[in-house]
Order: sequence, then structure tokens, then C-alpha cells
Amino acid sequence: QVQVVQSGGGAVRPGDSVTLSCTVSGRTFSDYNVGWFRQSPEVVREFVAAISWTENTYYADSVQGRATVSRENHEKTAYLMINNLKPEDTAVYYCNAMLLTGTSYWGQGTQVTVSS
Repeated sequence: QVQVVQSGGGAVRPGDSVTLSCTVSGRTFSDYNVGWFRQSPEVVREFVAAISWTENTYYADSVQGRATVSRENHEKTAYLMINNLKPEDTAVYYCNAMLLTGTSYWGQGTQVTVSS
């Protein structure tokens, strides 16, 4: 059974950085593409960043230049780091692990609140 467990996040100040983790168990982690999404009361779930199983990376315009997505296959974990956080980055962040077949699994979500 595949499980996707997220960690990280919390309350931070504008200009701070945050690193989110996404650990996938139950299958070979290197088979997955991993995407990060976020959702807030004002915004439906939107794409933030992704890293493919070949380690190609993709970023939304809203975080381009501020975010870094990475993975450590031996740890079965992907990471999303966002620097220079802004209040508009406040959201629940979700990790999605997707196989090439299209089967995907969501993490439980983790809150990031950016406020002075």
C-alpha cells in the first residue's frame, strides 16, 4: 500500500524560507514524478512545482526563482523549498506522487502561513 506523508511548513514571516518534505512508501520511489500543489480559500488547488523521475524540474510563475524542488531517491523523499516567502504563499501545500501509468497518490497536506 502506497503512503504519502508530508512534513514541514508552519507559521513564518515574510522573507523567510520554508522546506516541505514528501515521503512516499510502498513502492520504488524513483518510479514517481512528484508534484507540489497548494490551495487556499481564495485559490483552488494550483500547481507550484514538480520534479520528474528523470529529475527534470518545473515551476509555476508565482514561485519561479524562489523555489527549488528536489528529491533523494534513497530516502524516498522529495523536497520543496521556497525562499523569500510572501503572504500570498499562504496555503495548504499538497504533494502528489504520480506514476507514468497515471496512478497518483496525494499527501495529507501541510499548512504554510506567511504573516508578519
